[in-house]
Amino acid sequence: MARIGSALALLLVASPAAADVEFYQTVDRDKVGTEDTFRLTIVVAGAPDGATVQFPAPADLEVLSRTQSTQMSYSIGSAGTGNIKHVQKYTLVMRANRTGTLTIPAAVLSVSSRSYKTEALKIEVTKGRTTPPPQAQAPRTAFPPPFGGDPFGMFPEGEEPEIPRSDSDLFLRATIDKEEVYLGEQVTLALVIYSRSDLSSVDSVTMPKLEGFWSEDIESPTQLSPEQKTIGGVPYRAYLLRRRALFPVKSGTVTIDAAEADITTGYLFAGHRVHRRGNPLTLKVKPLPKGGSTTNVGRWRLATEVSQSKIALGEPVQVKVILEGKGNLKNAIVPPLTGPSSLKIYEPQTADRLTSTKGTLGGRRTMEYVVLPQQTGTFTLPGLGFSFFNPETKKFEDSKTDPITLTVTPGAGGSTVVTVPNSANPDPTLKNQLVANGLKSLRHTGNFRAPAAPLFSHPLFLPFALAPLGLTLGFGLFGFARRTLSKNDPVATRRRQAKAARARLAQAVKIQRTGKTADFYSEVEKALVSFLEAKLSAPVTGLQRSQLDALMAHASVTAEIRGRVIAVLETCDMGRFAPGMGEAAARSRALDDAAAAMGAWDTR
Repeated sequence: MARIGSALALLLVASPAAADVEFYQTVDRDKVGTEDTFRLTIVVAGAPDGATVQFPAPADLEVLSRTQSTQMSYSIGSAGTGNIKHVQKYTLVMRANRTGTLTIPAAVLSVSSRSYKTEALKIEVTKGRTTPPPQAQAPRTAFPPPFGGDPFGMFPEGEEPEIPRSDSDLFLRATIDKEEVYLGEQVTLALVIYSRSDLSSVDSVTMPKLEGFWSEDIESPTQLSPEQKTIGGVPYRAYLLRRRALFPVKSGTVTIDAAEADITTGYLFAGHRVHRRGNPLTLKVKPLPKGGSTTNVGRWRLATEVSQSKIALGEPVQVKVILEGKGNLKNAIVPPLTGPSSLKIYEPQTADRLTSTKGTLGGRRTMEYVVLPQQTGTFTLPGLGFSFFNPETKKFEDSKTDPITLTVTPGAGGSTVVTVPNSANPDPTLKNQLVANGLKSLRHTGNFRAPAAPLFSHPLFLPFALAPLGLTLGFGLFGFARRTLSKNDPVATRRRQAKAARARLAQAVKIQRTGKTADFYSEVEKALVSFLEAKLSAPVTGLQRSQLDALMAHASVTAEIRGRVIAVLETCDMGRFAPGMGEAAARSRALDDAAAAMGAWDTR
């Protein structure tokens, strides 16, 4: 650093020791901008104890910070005697308030009744920001890594937030890691408090509305954790408040409004509450290149997994479609699994797991399908393709999966086809009957007349008053006789069995609450089988679905009711094999379908 000022003693020195006092001030550059900071260094060497320094305080310059360091130098005189000198160095970080040629007044050193002055310095100030001199470096701090530098990784290399002219000791700043992105590409927003004093709490934070973005939180600290950050040579404590991933949903120039915060400085009863408003941001969002037909943006990979490729007829297969990578997972559109009509594909169970790697949002989506073969043979599930735009390569890319081949062998009993009635198309005969004999609107006709004589004055009042007692005794005797006679009545036995089957459905409700999926479906199936045996007067356990359907058709059961019964039994069978059927919604549907099948049978 070139020395610009020189030491001038304006008062005479009375002793040889005073002649060894060295006192001067320097600046690191003589041309700066109004947005730059520069350093004024004041050096005091050989001053006796008790000496005080009066620093310059010009109105046109703002002092942002002041640091002090002490050194000792040792020299040997001409007579061979050693001399130890104390050197004190004061560094002031300053900024100009206006343009022009400004004067830095002299600093004053007071020693007992004597005074020393440095010479005044002049600097040239221009508007804006100038290039720092090559030798200018940020002062070394007492904080080793990871506290030095940019602890949060919030700013691109070589950039840092500007210190505001007002509230320079405590200010709020928002930054984004990119100033230009593609539609749907992630940009990371960070909100940080910079303070030169300790903070007690952040009472409230008002984030901008973020219109035109899909946003997800990456980091929201619940405790204040300061890190050291040096801005323009001024040390600050940096407190991260929010870090959020933004995905723009419209192209053009988008403005992010300023955030606000209520902050309490100090501790206990010395706390002082202040309100700070941050800075707005502008982001340029570019539309996706022409020629692409997708809005999926990021880096993605699509894969499939199948539980088994060779199965018996009637056994379910689990097929997982997995999408993982980096980008906005919640906005990703995954193509559905399709296949031939001989394979019944149920709606998938979807689970998303979000992840964040070095501030980049991504995740994994798993879509689990249940595939149920309807006949024997070899069938192919076509491969899937996922198209996306990769901002890193600036190209549209595709991730494709291989086709899945399933071999279906005959099931138990050698059956080659599974018949699953379509309950969505009920029997036309039953539909016409419901239309012809449907419910009609209720009608009521009022009839007004004069009040009649009191009932107790009527001669038949007493017999009618005693009639309920007689009827109760009569019904009791009738019920006793009926129970005695019905013990050997097969019709009554079947009725009791059907009633017991409905009670088993109530027991299935209790099992449903425990979450035991296999026990629940087993109880529902036992209830329905018991109900069928009561209604058909024949055992149905062990019958194939086609045999059971023929038995119900022989008993004049309508096609709609037969379809409901078969559908419930199929659901119970699949529920014991397919994990996706263990969901609460699937169990509730099975229970409702079983109750509906019993109710439809009774009303046929």
